[in-house]
Amino acid sequence: MAVPPPEPGLVINYAYLWHYEHETGQEEGRKDRPSVIVLCVEEAPDAETVVTVLPITHRKPERPEWAVEIPLAVKRHLRLDDDPSWIVVAEGNEFVWPGYDLRQRHDGSYAFGFLPPQLFARVRRAFVALHRAGKTRKTSRD
Repeated sequence: MAVPPPEPGLVINYAYLWHYEHETGQEEGRKDRPSVIVLCVEEAPDAETVVTVLPITHRKPERPEWAVEIPLAVKRHLRLDDDPSWIVVAEGNEFVWPGYDLRQRHDGSYAFGFLPPQLFARVRRAFVALHRAGKTRKTSRD
C-alpha cells in the first residue's frame, strides 16, 4: 500500500522516540506505536512537509493535563486493543514526511485511520495550551 498524505488527526504506525530516550542518546524508538499527526507544515523552498506526531500509550499519565484518554469506541474504530490508552500531548516527534520511522502494519498499511473531529480538536487544544505554556518537549527526528 502507498504511504498516505500527512493530515492532522491521522493515526499512523510510527517508531516513536520518547524524549527521555533521546536524552540518553538513543536514535531509534524501541517499538512501533500508534501516533497522531497533530501538525503538518509545508516548508518552502523545497516543499518538504514537516509533521509533528504525538504518541499513544497504555501508560496512564502522571498528570491529567499531559494526555487525552481515547474512548473505547474510538479505539475499536481504529482497530486498536480494548485496554485504556492515552494520547500524550506533553511531547512529540517532529520529522520530514514520510520519514524513515513510519512503519507498515501487518496488513501493509501505514495508518489506522482518523480520530473523530471532536476528539482531535480536544487533543489539539491540549497540545497547544501546553506548548504555549512552555511545557511541551519536541524531539527532532531528522
